[in-house]
Amino acid sequence: MKLVRYDAGRGPEIGIVTQGVIALRHAIPDAPVEMISLISDWEEWKSLLEEAALRPPDFDLGDIVLLAPIPRPSKIFGIGLNYTDHIAESGMEPPKDQTWFSKPPTAANGPFDPIAMPRVSDQLDYEAELVIVIGRRCRYADRSAAADAIFGYCVGNDVSVRDWQFRTSQFILGKSFDTHAPHGPWIVTKDELEPLALDIECQVNGEIRQKSNTRHMIFDPVAQVEHLSQVMTLEPGDLLFTGTPEGVGAARKPPLWLKPGDHVRATISGIGSIENQVVAD
Repeated sequence: MKLVRYDAGRGPEIGIVTQGVIALRHAIPDAPVEMISLISDWEEWKSLLEEAALRPPDFDLGDIVLLAPIPRPSKIFGIGLNYTDHIAESGMEPPKDQTWFSKPPTAANGPFDPIAMPRVSDQLDYEAELVIVIGRRCRYADRSAAADAIFGYCVGNDVSVRDWQFRTSQFILGKSFDTHAPHGPWIVTKDELEPLALDIECQVNGEIRQKSNTRHMIFDPVAQVEHLSQVMTLEPGDLLFTGTPEGVGAARKPPLWLKPGDHVRATISGIGSIENQVVAD
């Protein structure tokens, strides 16, 4: 099932994506109106949503504005150096342990909203990524519990400001600028996807910059959830960016940075695409 946040002129709402969008306020009037609430109580509402998905759509996709599925997650984390091809282009050794950094909730951004070009840098880069959406609280999870904690997936772009990223050994500041975690265009529930068999691509102004497959991950999504849960409680609506393949701008010779006016399109098979224009901050 594909779940979406959208605006049809009444403010943010939740819907089901089929040939168009089925509005939950029409199909299930007493359903939660916030995505995190719906995810948290998924077992209570799942069967009703499956019935609602058989209804004719209320809106065409072209008639609504698609919003960030999780507008203010409690946590956003990203894993570094998780694709064998990206490690090769970076000239680094494969990590023995998972390498994580955080992005603040203020980085969350919509699937078609602008990406801000910082005033303090010209080294703006793209990273197309599969994003995990957590569905259940989990702590000290084994592999089975970690798999159960995954609700679904969406497309993301781990936008990075490289000079700020590499000023110190900690990546966090270069990953934390406002608007630099666009994701969407909707959440696809995990029962519809095999996460390690998805084509992933990034285009800038129509030119393919990244083209790979999620099978090249070193640490799979379940291993990522299991590992993070040893440190912290993961909660419904948390977002985990699962790493990017080769082709980032920083690895080009010379580097190929984003600039205002550029259009960045990240696509993952079985999910869809997000597209964001770079604008001056």
